[in-house]
Amino acid sequence: MSPDLITVASLAAALERGAPAPLGARADGHGVNFAVFSEHAQRIELCTFDAGGTHELRRYELPARTGHIWHGYLAGARPGLVYGYRAHGPYRPMDGHRFNPNKLLLDPYARGTVGQLQWGDEVLGYQHGHADRDLSFSAADSAASVPKACVTREPDPVPGGTRPRIPAQDTVLYELHVRGYTMLHPKVEPGLRGTYAGLGSEAVIRHLQRLGVTTLQLLPVHLHVRERRLHDRGLQNYWGYNTLGFFCPHPGYGSPGSGACLATQFRSMVRALHAAGLEVLIDVVFNHTAESDELGPTLSFRGLDNRNYYRTRRGSPNEYENFSGCGNTLNLAHPNVLQMVLDCLRYWACAMEVDGFRFDLAAALGRGADGFDPACAFFQAIAQDPLLSQLKLVAEPWDCGADGYQLGRFPVGWLEWNDRFRDCARGYWLMQDARRDELARRLTASADRFDTPGRAPWASVNYVAAHDGFTLADLVQYEHRHNEANGEDNRDGAAHNLSCSCGIEGATDDAAVLEKRRRLKRALLATLLLAQGTPMLTAGDESGRSQQGNNNAYCQDNEISWLNWQGADAGLEDFVAGLIRLRRTLRPLDARRWYPEYGAHGAGPPLQWLRPDASPMGHQDWHDRASPAFGCRVAGPGVAPGELLFLLNAGPEPVDFSLPPGAWRLCLDSSLDQGVPRVDEPHRGGFALRPHAAALMQRTDNGGEHAV
Repeated sequence: MSPDLITVASLAAALERGAPAPLGARADGHGVNFAVFSEHAQRIELCTFDAGGTHELRRYELPARTGHIWHGYLAGARPGLVYGYRAHGPYRPMDGHRFNPNKLLLDPYARGTVGQLQWGDEVLGYQHGHADRDLSFSAADSAASVPKACVTREPDPVPGGTRPRIPAQDTVLYELHVRGYTMLHPKVEPGLRGTYAGLGSEAVIRHLQRLGVTTLQLLPVHLHVRERRLHDRGLQNYWGYNTLGFFCPHPGYGSPGSGACLATQFRSMVRALHAAGLEVLIDVVFNHTAESDELGPTLSFRGLDNRNYYRTRRGSPNEYENFSGCGNTLNLAHPNVLQMVLDCLRYWACAMEVDGFRFDLAAALGRGADGFDPACAFFQAIAQDPLLSQLKLVAEPWDCGADGYQLGRFPVGWLEWNDRFRDCARGYWLMQDARRDELARRLTASADRFDTPGRAPWASVNYVAAHDGFTLADLVQYEHRHNEANGEDNRDGAAHNLSCSCGIEGATDDAAVLEKRRRLKRALLATLLLAQGTPMLTAGDESGRSQQGNNNAYCQDNEISWLNWQGADAGLEDFVAGLIRLRRTLRPLDARRWYPEYGAHGAGPPLQWLRPDASPMGHQDWHDRASPAFGCRVAGPGVAPGELLFLLNAGPEPVDFSLPPGAWRLCLDSSLDQGVPRVDEPHRGGFALRPHAAALMQRTDNGGEHAV
């Protein structure tokens, strides 16, 4: 039955008992089973609507309760049925209970939705403007202003052997935004720009394959809504870190008029990328929801069981723990909330076929009663799961609470965003902070953080730019944020960026400034892609994308954030593609083994740190900030064939490096436009490295001094 033919007459007059599992709405060809969790509700009503979600058709009381699961079966219902819940129970905010049956609630397990959030006071559980607003009760009905759930068909079974399964040590991550990546792409059909289908198009895939990245990391694709403050300023939550429906692909990235449901569109995109050998990870936001703080809207979880879904403060259950910085924190210590998160991960891994997840503010997911616990129930549950434990799991290893910085403390098998690498690389190249000892640690996968039993160097996700902060291009042309378009008087976003404008803030036609910027971008990219660990590029790093100095473009769904394909720097793209090929073929630093600490004398097989005169770095050299240039000589199983020499010069003057005995072929000179030297003659004795540049050399003979 098509959705527009679902009428009051076609549905049963009352619900049967149904079953408590699975949670959500499940169609079986004869009707639909509904099951929803709430420990503290006194009764729950199922409300059905017309296909557009405009008119309420009927209300049914869920007739059965098994444990804390309320359930019922609606005979005659079919996929396409639009519905929501109303939960009756105590409205006692001081005790943590915020039930209000005047608020229509989205099923936490909804696979599809109809309608959008329309901001108004009616979506609040309390009376806006009331003198005691946190304790007042709103009688306004919210049904006309909130998204409704839609019953969907079960997806087809997953065919076997479709995942690329890129080994961790070979992974090159590429972070991108589904919409912004193709909105301005001239070779993507206009009707597909900004959509799942656009991202899976041939033109996009060709670019990704030419670049050589292996694994896409998509910014949030779950159903998200914009905050009221953004609505009032006419802005959008572009990044999507404000989730309302964890099982729903975001409707804003669907293809209008395609006729295919969003889940099918998303999975078709994934399959197209898989066929091209590319993995797909999605950014998931389980640290908080779109219901915000105590004064936020009642849209789903808050109205179903506020005290269990959210972490409330000890001794003050009317207030939330706010480890997310967004007003609330999901309570993964509760078994039913933990079950929802695990069910969601399995759904996206099985039905939607993604290859892994990047967990936003992941320290919040590991918090117990006494702080972060790497052995908490969430991590243990994933570790024992036969599917989830085999996927790529990437943590943003901090949150916004006290003691929230947990870099290096996540379980074996997890990867972690390494902001120490970001800050050190920026400091060395852009701030004349010649901390060579610090850079040596970061180049060798931050062993001081990650070299623990069972963990490999690829656990460190190295990056110099991400969605949050300056783009790579803006790092070398702005020293100050320029976020005026966000409407917060340029007070939002980080004030400390470790960036360098090279003497002129913003765009310029000064040839000397442009040349310095060109070199610095390439030096940063060489440091990233030749270092040990897992590199992560952000979309546009390879093409010179600028956000005009906006380092917090989360609300800019426009040309500030979208990739400008017409203005791409083709030479920089070639440079990045060449770097990734070098990484893949030469493996400068083995991603599977740990190297010894640089040590007092900078020596120790199979890696040796060298001064420009080719002598080993000594204790005093590491702390001499006046001399930024140094080298790294590598040999062993990770290098095939022969030895490699990685040279770095962050200073403003060229440096003459003495080369170890033998013949050395120049594989990369980042001061060159595409990084590849035109003359392929071996170097003996010495090499002059230009300012703000890195070079990679390979030994081509077997004579002379043996490998370290």
